[in-house]
Amino acid sequence: MFGLSLDRLKILTIFAAQLYAMIDQTQAIKITKTSHSRIQEVDWENLPFGKIFSDHMLVMDYKDGAWQTPEIVPFEDLKLHPATSAIHYGQSIFEGMKANKSESGEVMIFRPELNAKRFAESCVRMCMPEIPVEAFLDLVKKIVDFDRDWIPTKDGNSLYIRPFMFATDDYIGIKPSDTYKFIIFTCPVGAYYAQPVRVKIEEYYTRAARGGVGRAKTAGNYGASLYPAKLAQEKGFHQLIWTDASEHKYIEESGTMNIVFEINGKLVSPSEDDDTILRGVTKRSVLDLAKSWGVEVEERKVTVAEIVEGLRNGSVTDAFGAGTAATVAQIAAIGYRDEVFDLPAIESRTLSNKIKDHLNNMKSGKVADEFGWLMKF
Repeated sequence: MFGLSLDRLKILTIFAAQLYAMIDQTQAIKITKTSHSRIQEVDWENLPFGKIFSDHMLVMDYKDGAWQTPEIVPFEDLKLHPATSAIHYGQSIFEGMKANKSESGEVMIFRPELNAKRFAESCVRMCMPEIPVEAFLDLVKKIVDFDRDWIPTKDGNSLYIRPFMFATDDYIGIKPSDTYKFIIFTCPVGAYYAQPVRVKIEEYYTRAARGGVGRAKTAGNYGASLYPAKLAQEKGFHQLIWTDASEHKYIEESGTMNIVFEINGKLVSPSEDDDTILRGVTKRSVLDLAKSWGVEVEERKVTVAEIVEGLRNGSVTDAFGAGTAATVAQIAAIGYRDEVFDLPAIESRTLSNKIKDHLNNMKSGKVADEFGWLMKF
């Protein structure tokens, strides 16, 4: 039938049945409401990033080869066995999204289907059970809707959404776990970066190598970045610009973000063809938006030499990070060996300011969502 073998057809049928069962299961979610809301304790005018948590979280366990019924429970500490597999062997992945409200009170989440697909890709790379995209989106929607009163209304603030999964076998042995826990919690947040960032081009330490887990959003990638980032911070930089592992010749990412340069009026960003760069939701949106405005965009290999020369001769007129937490984080200065190159004043950067304002306004419903990027409810 349609060129499929009987065995292949059986596999697809089984997968489809599991998918529909998973989606049906999310409809029968269990709910335990907190007996004491902390929402009145929040200083909504002064929100730090990632330190205040909403009242509830969604929890779903994987065991006996299947996902169990998800639950919404009060936000609380986890109880873990000392031999919990993720702690010892690193099977842990996560995603990050943001929710905002329109003036009418409608909740909007920016392109969550891309996060759902990336989460599934991370599952495959880390030998973890996948969550179908539609089920992932439904679970995100349920927990955000349940704690929708926690979504800030102040401009520049939002509700950060953190889905994550980790291995839970209580077993000391190097193998993929048989059990997992999937959790989504949310937290109202202010700006991730309070000011333009200073970054340093890293030529020794490595974030990811070809064939590794650079494309997966796995916890170990971030743990490995902390020490070199600390060294850079001691020299007055906020973050690093990572380069390729083999030659340190090509630009890859910047700290927790993808990186974009404006060179002679074009937006230029490292290609994601290699598996060392995380596929960025915000970067993809930045480039698609710029293209729709008629801006020339190039995704290709970007050499350190090209950027340094462009900083010296003035052809690099802007550089910024693109990520969920910061949206567009404009770069004030780039360090390279013993040199520091200051970029033009932020207020003079017409294109990146326009992109940042447009995306932020789209996320809060102030401008039309011409691409259909928002999940609304």
